[in-house]
Amino acid sequence: MSTKPTTTDLEWTELDQRAVDTARVLAADAVQKVGNGHPGTAMSLAPAAYTLFQKVMRHDPSDADWVGRDRFVLSAGHSSLTLYTQLYLAGFGLELDDLKAFRTWGSKTPGHPEYGHTTGVETTTGPLGQGVANAVGMAMAARYERGLFDPEAAPGESPFDHFIYCIAGDGCLQEGISAEASSMAGHQKLGNLVLLWDDNHISIEGDTETAVSEDTVKRYEAYGWHVQRVAPKPDGDLDPNALYDAIEEAKKVTDRPSFIAMRSIIAWPAPNAQNTEAAHGSALGDDEVAATKRVLGFDPEQTFEVTDEVIGHTRGALERGKQARAEWEKSFQKWRSDNAERAAEFDRVAAGELPKGWEDTLPVFEPGKAVATRAASGKVLQALGAVVPELWGGSADLAGSNNTTIDKTSSFLPADNPLPEANPYGRTIHFGIREHSMAAEMNGIALHGNTRIYGGTFLVFSDYMRNAVRLSALMHLPVTYVWTHDSIGLGEDGPTHQPVEHLASLRAIPGLNVVRPADANETAIAWREILKRWTKEFGKGAPHGLALTRQGVPSYEPNEDAARGGYVLFEAEGPSGQSTQPQVVLIATGSEVHIAVGAREQLQAAGVPTRVVSMPSVEWFEEQDQGYRDSVLPPAVKARVAVEAGIGLTWHKYVGDAGRIVSLEHFGASADGKVLFKEYGFTAENVASVAREALDATTGTAAAQG
Repeated sequence: MSTKPTTTDLEWTELDQRAVDTARVLAADAVQKVGNGHPGTAMSLAPAAYTLFQKVMRHDPSDADWVGRDRFVLSAGHSSLTLYTQLYLAGFGLELDDLKAFRTWGSKTPGHPEYGHTTGVETTTGPLGQGVANAVGMAMAARYERGLFDPEAAPGESPFDHFIYCIAGDGCLQEGISAEASSMAGHQKLGNLVLLWDDNHISIEGDTETAVSEDTVKRYEAYGWHVQRVAPKPDGDLDPNALYDAIEEAKKVTDRPSFIAMRSIIAWPAPNAQNTEAAHGSALGDDEVAATKRVLGFDPEQTFEVTDEVIGHTRGALERGKQARAEWEKSFQKWRSDNAERAAEFDRVAAGELPKGWEDTLPVFEPGKAVATRAASGKVLQALGAVVPELWGGSADLAGSNNTTIDKTSSFLPADNPLPEANPYGRTIHFGIREHSMAAEMNGIALHGNTRIYGGTFLVFSDYMRNAVRLSALMHLPVTYVWTHDSIGLGEDGPTHQPVEHLASLRAIPGLNVVRPADANETAIAWREILKRWTKEFGKGAPHGLALTRQGVPSYEPNEDAARGGYVLFEAEGPSGQSTQPQVVLIATGSEVHIAVGAREQLQAAGVPTRVVSMPSVEWFEEQDQGYRDSVLPPAVKARVAVEAGIGLTWHKYVGDAGRIVSLEHFGASADGKVLFKEYGFTAENVASVAREALDATTGTAAAQG
C-alpha cells in the first residue's frame, strides 16, 4: 500500500481554497434553508469533489454528454450537495437559485442525485453501494467500447480511453453490493476505475465502531486493487495536494482498479457539529452555520454567498472543457480517418440504430415442437450476436442454465486470465455469483452508453437484484434481465428455487416491462421487440425482464401481435368451425398458455366457444389503445379465466367480478414439474372446470342457462 504521495504538480491558489470553502457554506445554507438534508459530508468532501471537477477530470460542462468525458459517480448519494455545488461552480447549468431550491418541489436539486433530471448527474444514487457497482459497470463498458472501436491502440492512446471516478462512504462499503462489485472490478483488473473512500468514521448511529472493525484498505488489497491512503492536513481538513498526487498515481496503474482512502472529519470545520452523527443527516442550526462561516471568513449574516471572483474562477472550467474537447476531437477525427468502417459502426451505435437486416437473422421455430423458452432465448442471442456487435452480456454463474452465452469462444476477462477464451474485449461476461452487483453493473454499462447489455439468473433470485432493478426502471435504462426457471415447472429443486410471488412483485415496479413468452416463437418476437425499444425512436428507454421456462413447451405459429403484449392466440369457434363471439376467454402467460389451449379444446368440444389470449407482457398490452385491448378482451364477455403459475395479484383487473384465476397462492414443493402442475391444478381439465364456474357466475347467457 502506498501511503506517501509524490511531489505535487497541483496548482492551488487562494481562489481555489475560497471556492472549496464556498461549496461548504453553500451546502450548509441549502440544508438550513429547507430544514433537512445531509450537510456534513458535503462540507468535508468539498476539497475532493472540487479537485476532481476543477483539476483532474476531463469533461466539458457545456456538453455533459460528450462521449470522451471522464465519468463521476457519487455513490454516497445522500451527500448530493457534494455534486450539486460542483455542477454549479463548474457551469453545468445549475445556478444559485437551484441550490436555494434544494429538496423542494420541481427543483433541479432533489434530495438524491437523479439521472436525466439534473445535467451532469451520471446516475441516480441514494441506496448505498449502488453507485460503486454502477461505476464498476461503467468501467467495464468503457473497456468493451474500446474493443468495439479501437482495440489495437496502445494504452492511453485511444480517444475511447477515459477514467471512471467514484466517491463512496462508509455506508456504501458496508453494503454487500459494494463487496460484490469490488471483487468483480479487482478480478477484471479495471485500471480505468478510481474509487475514493470518504473514511470519516461516522454513520447515522454514531462512530462506525458500532458496526465495523475490519481493515477496509487491506480488504481492497485482497480484492486485487491498487490502494493508497491519503492523510489529512494537520487541522483535519482533506489535503488537495496529497489527494491530487494520489489520483495521478492511480491513473498510472493501468492493470488494477485504484482505491484511495481519504481520512476526513464530517462537517469540517463546523466548531461544534464536526465529527458528530448529527451532522450526517440534519441541518446544523442557524448558530452553527453562522459559527462555521466565521471560521471560514464568510459573513455570518449572508446566505448563499458567492463572490464574483470565485464564480469567475470556477467557471473557467467551461473554457478548459472546450479546450479539452477540442484536443480530444483531433485524436477522434484521426481515428475516424484511419478507421472508416469502425467509424461508420460508431455513428450507427451512437445514433441508437440497429444494423440493417438484423431482424432477418432471428430464428423461426417449428410449430408443434416442444422447446424450452430459455433454449429459444439462447438461440436468439447467438443469432443476434453475429450481427449486433454492441450486444453483450452473461450470467451470474448460471450461463448453462440461463442460455446466455452469446459467444463461447470469447469471455470478457483480462488478458492474463488463464482461461483460453479470455479476451479483455470479450462478448460473454462471467458476473460470478453476484446477482445484486450484476444488476447494478448492468445499469452502469447502460449509463455509460454505446453498448447494449443483458444478464441472467434464475427468476427466484431476482429478489437479490431488486433494488438495482428498481433503479433501472427509475432511470429508464435499456437493460434486459434474462430470468429463467420461471415457475414450479423447474421441479425438484423445490420451493427455495421456485418463484411464486415474483412475477406479480416485479410487475409492481413502475417502468419495468416483464415479458413471459408462451413459446419459442414468442420468445424470438419478444427479443426483437426489446431490441427495437432500445432505439432512439422509442424515446425514453425501459428495462425488460424476460421470464423463461426450464421445461419444454409446445411451439405455435409466430404471431406478430405478441409484440403488443396480449393477443388472440386461438379464436372461439362455432359449431361449423367458423370464428364466433367467445362465451369464455382464457388468459394465460408462459408455460401455462398450452394448458389454456388444452382447456379450450375441451370447452369447444362441449359446445362452449372459447378464446385463448396469450399475454406475454401486461405492460406492453397496457400501452395499446382501448380499442385494441377491447378487441382482445371483449367487455361483453364476463366469463374470463386467468392462468398463471404464481400468485394471482396481476389478474383481478382482467377477469372482473365474474372471472376466476387459476393461480398458486402458496409455495411449491420438491417434485417433478409435471407432478406439481397436476397437483396444484394447472391442467387442462381443471382450467376447463374453472371456466365453467365462471360461466355459471355469468347470468343471462345461453351457455350459463345450458
